[in-house]
Amino acid sequence: MNPPSIRPLEQTHRDAWLRLWRAYQAHYEADLPPETTTLTWQRFFDPAVPINVLGAFDGTGADATLIGIVHYLFHYSCWTTGPYCYLQDLYVDAPCRGSGAGRALIEAVCDAARANGSDRVYWLTQQTNTRAMALYDQVAVKTGFLQYRRML
Repeated sequence: MNPPSIRPLEQTHRDAWLRLWRAYQAHYEADLPPETTTLTWQRFFDPAVPINVLGAFDGTGADATLIGIVHYLFHYSCWTTGPYCYLQDLYVDAPCRGSGAGRALIEAVCDAARANGSDRVYWLTQQTNTRAMALYDQVAVKTGFLQYRRML
C-alpha cells in the first residue's frame, strides 16, 4: 500500500465518512443519535464552528478510498496566548491499520495547529486502547493527567 494522502473532506465524502464514523463509535461501544451525526457533519462545513475534519485516502485520484478520519478543534486556554488544538476523534479502518494513516493524520493536525498559532495538540484515549497507544507513545508524551467527567 502506498502512503496515504491526507486532505480535508468534502460534502461528497459523507457516505464514506459515515461508514468510518459508525465503525469508530462501535469501537467505543457508543451509539450517537442520528441528529448528532447529522449536526456533526454540518459543523465541519460551517465556517463559524471551529471543528475540522481530515481524511486519509489510499490514493490521490477521484477513485481513492477513505481509510481514516480525524476530527479536531481549536479552543483558547488560560495557560497560553494562542489556542490549543484538541484532536477529538481519530479512526483508521481496521484493515488499513499499520499503513501510516494514523500517524499521517496526527501530523496533518499538528501542521494545521502550527498554522493556527497553537503550541500544542492533545488528545485522549481509553487505557485499554493499546494498539493506538503504541503509535501515540511514538509521536507524543503522556501528560499524567486523568480525565474526570460529570454528565449534566
